[in-house]
Amino acid sequence: MTTAVTGRAGTAVLENRTEPQPAVPQPVPAPSYRFFCATVGRVQRLSPSFLRLTLTGPELTGFGAAGDDQRIKLVLSRDGAPVTDLLTDGPTWYQDYCALPDARRPYLRTYTVRAARPQLGELDVDVVLHGVEDGHPGPAASWAAAAVPGDPIVVLGPDRPRPGRSASGRPWGVEWAPPAEGPLFLAGDETAVPAISAIVEALPAGRRAIAVLEVPQAQDVLSLTVPPGVEVRWLVRGDRAPGEALGAAVHAALCELGVAARTAGQELEDVDLEGGVLWEVPDEGGADGCYAWLAGEAGMVKKLRRRLVRDLGVPRTSVAFMGYWRLGAAEGS
Repeated sequence: MTTAVTGRAGTAVLENRTEPQPAVPQPVPAPSYRFFCATVGRVQRLSPSFLRLTLTGPELTGFGAAGDDQRIKLVLSRDGAPVTDLLTDGPTWYQDYCALPDARRPYLRTYTVRAARPQLGELDVDVVLHGVEDGHPGPAASWAAAAVPGDPIVVLGPDRPRPGRSASGRPWGVEWAPPAEGPLFLAGDETAVPAISAIVEALPAGRRAIAVLEVPQAQDVLSLTVPPGVEVRWLVRGDRAPGEALGAAVHAALCELGVAARTAGQELEDVDLEGGVLWEVPDEGGADGCYAWLAGEAGMVKKLRRRLVRDLGVPRTSVAFMGYWRLGAAEGS
């Protein structure tokens, strides 16, 4: 910009001044995913269905904790042999993993970090013990149920960003990205309890939020410390089908939050659960009004999504829905 200033003799002199420009935010580079070698530090049985494992090790000081619903993968041996010699870090880790012989390729099972303490090299992971009581557990539940302090485990997750950089968002395995204002709604089954618990405990005081959680039995209701404005409602499934208890409770909660429209909303395309993944998350900043976060068994999430968007008129751009697992199918099948 050119401005006029007065010189010593009183004459006008033109002077060029450059206005300061606002800083352009630098894009945060995507993290490198790597394998962290750790051991089981502590084992705590929270309830009949929930077991908390505290994983520890010096490598976890470099773990890139980035959000309240942070996903990781536990790497579990298929044949009882150590897995560390089978794994490679870097951008080709998945291609290298898929190239392993079927008999040696480790299981990968996805979990949410319940709490991360990188400064101590610790992660808390809450595991649902599906199938343990009836003798048909999956590889992760089977391993967790038998875990004792000192057992080795490998965790796949993001690296800590370079100093001066922040870590957040989908590249780090984080989907929870609500707008700065507006009511919040969360719903899920027992597999979503760790993520929803971490989310609601971290909300600021005064933010209006309702979380509705369905668990297998009454003893699975956990004690959470939540700020004022946040309400957690527990539903016991009992002998009912997964998600059956949630329908009416979800409707009631959305009406209380004042976000259920009087008219029907958007018709949704059908999702083939056999051939696809039920996973859709609004872009950050794209939510309109209430922000809803749904996770759990895919068939249950599909029904809840339809109820919110089609029946109650919640904008699709305000609903994050994630099929964590599918009844009768192993992860990756």
